[in-house]
Amino acid sequence: MGEDKEAILKLVRDYHQSQADGEFVPGRTPVLTSGAVLDEEDRAALVEAALDMRIAAGPSARRFERDLARYFKRRKAHLTNSGSSANLVALTALTSPQLGDVRLRPGDEVITAAAGFPTTVNPILQNGLVPVFVDVELGTYNPTPEAIAAAIGPRTRAIMTAHALGNPFAAEEVAELARQHDLFLIEDNCDAVGSRYRGRLTGTFGDLSTVSFYPAHHITVGEGGCVVTNDLALARLVESIRDWGRDCWCEPGEDDRCLKRFDQQLGTLPPGYDHKYIFSHVGYNLKSTDLQASMGVTQLRRIEEFGEARRRNWRLLREGLDGVPGLLLPEPTPDSDPSWFGFVLTVEQDAPYTRRELVAFLEERRIATRRLFGGNLTRHPAYADVTFRVSGDLSVSDIVTEDTFWIGVYPGITPEMIDYVVGSIREFAGVPR
Repeated sequence: MGEDKEAILKLVRDYHQSQADGEFVPGRTPVLTSGAVLDEEDRAALVEAALDMRIAAGPSARRFERDLARYFKRRKAHLTNSGSSANLVALTALTSPQLGDVRLRPGDEVITAAAGFPTTVNPILQNGLVPVFVDVELGTYNPTPEAIAAAIGPRTRAIMTAHALGNPFAAEEVAELARQHDLFLIEDNCDAVGSRYRGRLTGTFGDLSTVSFYPAHHITVGEGGCVVTNDLALARLVESIRDWGRDCWCEPGEDDRCLKRFDQQLGTLPPGYDHKYIFSHVGYNLKSTDLQASMGVTQLRRIEEFGEARRRNWRLLREGLDGVPGLLLPEPTPDSDPSWFGFVLTVEQDAPYTRRELVAFLEERRIATRRLFGGNLTRHPAYADVTFRVSGDLSVSDIVTEDTFWIGVYPGITPEMIDYVVGSIREFAGVPR
């Protein structure tokens, strides 16, 4: 049987190699903003898990969790079915009654950026909490520690914000701010795996951090995410919220790992009620599967390679577009080394062209563009009737909404493609190479 499997996996690897991409043809081959970069080992890992019919969470999921925790130098990582679910699980864990007086309660405030993706904000609302929106700064597209400090009010209990397009916010200063004011800090690290601030990986500054493994992100399992923490008490709450809210910590298929399965009394349940069916939280089922995790194990081995390709592509764009009139180019946060998610551009107010015109030109040339997610989220219909607070004004978030977009730097983009993108933008702006 083992020989049969190895023969199949060899055929899978051979098949992968036969599917090599064709040459780049400017104007015909699309230059995407993002995408999965998969090799023969990813394909073989996925097929091997399928051959073994590991269709639920199992050994690959546990291994991937261990590998992720080791990568971040954190004690625990819990896989979820998406980065969005990871955000929901992370924030919901902070509402657990088991945290006592420090738990987040309905009406408490959570500071977040106005310009971003809704799944950083939605868990705040879904838990009956109040988002406090702060503005971002042009160039880095992150909120500053000063803006966050000014937003802290008597009911503020947490900060939850993302590292914008892989560019770290000032995580050390924000973490210290959270410590001084007894606030929880959740880092939405979904776009920034491999980024560093002052030499330290993003995702290691907060009480909890989250990762996404959607194909657009730094590594992929198709759909998936995880919650990372160094706090074992919080890790236990994360696991419970993710796994139906149950009190039991046995893996699926395990029985009586605690040796107390029929020897406990919780709530008003009868003594000896089966611990596998005692629920201590109002939770969800947001687990990943072994099919996904098997590919995550192989993808994680390439995280540094992928990060270097992203940095290279960003640098080539930054150098190639320097001096183009009407364009505000991105800047890394001081003391940071971003593993970039994208290359963000803002068309300046006095430019001789508009964002819409530049984007239309690029799209016509098959150079894909994306907005900086939702721009100012407070302007979206989804939030028209929800309770939130705004600290200061959101003037930069409004500029982002009107004039900002980004283009790709992911590892599937070659230097030849970058050269085509740079040449196209310079041609549009009337600037010779």
